[in-house]
Amino acid sequence: MTEHRHGHAPDTHTKMGLGMYLLIFFGLLGLTILTVLASRVDLPGWNTPIAMLIATTKAVLVILFFMHVIHSTKLTWAVIIASVFWLGLLFLLTFADYLTRAWAVY
Repeated sequence: MTEHRHGHAPDTHTKMGLGMYLLIFFGLLGLTILTVLASRVDLPGWNTPIAMLIATTKAVLVILFFMHVIHSTKLTWAVIIASVFWLGLLFLLTFADYLTRAWAVY
């Protein structure tokens, strides 16, 4: 039977080994190099989406592994998903406003 401290939830985090941290580190390093290489190639209209895709991938790796969200409770996952949804909604409303303005040149 697991031992519970009074008033505290049991520790649900699992320890990741050094190998996993090194794998994630080298993955992040590789994605950073890929970002630099992608910035040096002229891809009309695609440079920003590619850079954003790489940046999003790096952010997901950091959140999942270095912030230990991958081993977190369902409540933590719900908060993260709700936060990403809220951020997407804010971006959507901001861009909708931006695209529907009448841009007058004075």
